[in-house]
Amino acid sequence: MERQEFANVWDALTDTPEEAANMTMRSNLMIALQRKIDGWKVTQTEAALRLGVTQPRLNDLLRNKIDKFSLDTLVALASRAEIRVRLDIAA
Repeated sequence: MERQEFANVWDALTDTPEEAANMTMRSNLMIALQRKIDGWKVTQTEAALRLGVTQPRLNDLLRNKIDKFSLDTLVALASRAEIRVRLDIAA
């Protein structure tokens, strides 16, 4: 079996560079949200209220259910959590 190297895990797990880029952005946003929520030191119910989602939906986020969140949804949640999202484009 030939050994392959990848820039990140999503490059290895997805079929296209576009899908890998989307998954990388989604996972980075999920990590930022999880860290922010942990810093609040509140219950999941209170955190869900702050973000405008249900507690089960917040639980999906905290349990890394990345397939349940679109990039648009994660950007909206980040905004509600007062996380500034910026897109860097390298040509």
